[in-house]
Amino acid sequence: MNGRGGPPRLIALAGVAVLLAALFSLLFITGRLGPLDFFGGLAATIAVACVVAFVVDREYAARLRADLKKGLAAKAGLGFLSALLLYGVFLVGKLAVLRIFAFAPAGISAVYGLKAGADVARVAFLIGLVIGPGEEIIWRGFLQENLELRLGKAVGFVLTALAYTLVHAGSGNAMLVLAAAVCGLFWGGLYTKFRSPVLNIVSHTAWDLLIFIVRPV
Repeated sequence: MNGRGGPPRLIALAGVAVLLAALFSLLFITGRLGPLDFFGGLAATIAVACVVAFVVDREYAARLRADLKKGLAAKAGLGFLSALLLYGVFLVGKLAVLRIFAFAPAGISAVYGLKAGADVARVAFLIGLVIGPGEEIIWRGFLQENLELRLGKAVGFVLTALAYTLVHAGSGNAMLVLAAAVCGLFWGGLYTKFRSPVLNIVSHTAWDLLIFIVRPV
């Protein structure tokens, strides 16, 4: 827990990181969570992790409320533009990896295979209300914020991006891990620059909807 006026202790942050690694790794290894399919399991995992984040960091809810009250339109606009930029990176990146890696087509197909048989409207609902916002609440707004406060911006940024990448390794899909690395660096850099969970939430959610629902690459 955090003391008055300070970030959570490193041991608490490490505990949350281990919990995230266990939950996400289990989901990526099995492709589902009990009776829930992948997206249902991901939403449930993220919801649990968000609750833990707010319990461990008792000042987090106040930070989010303050972030919502200041320059919301500008943050939303910049978040959406950054999502378009990242989407463009993936469009170009796909052309490159298909030329370089023989395993790329199968890896990309496997990523989109995660939503095979799922109702598109339900997946869009879960992405828009839970998965996109929740991932930024956990990874950048909670973990990166507090690691940067404890260890400095550079170390906090690198550790968060590394953790975000490694939890996808359980999938055994090199393309998914590579995509996570790119996204982790991009959204981590965005957070380091603007210090706004709301901006990151808009960026992540818009990108998820673009890449999985609107126009998959």
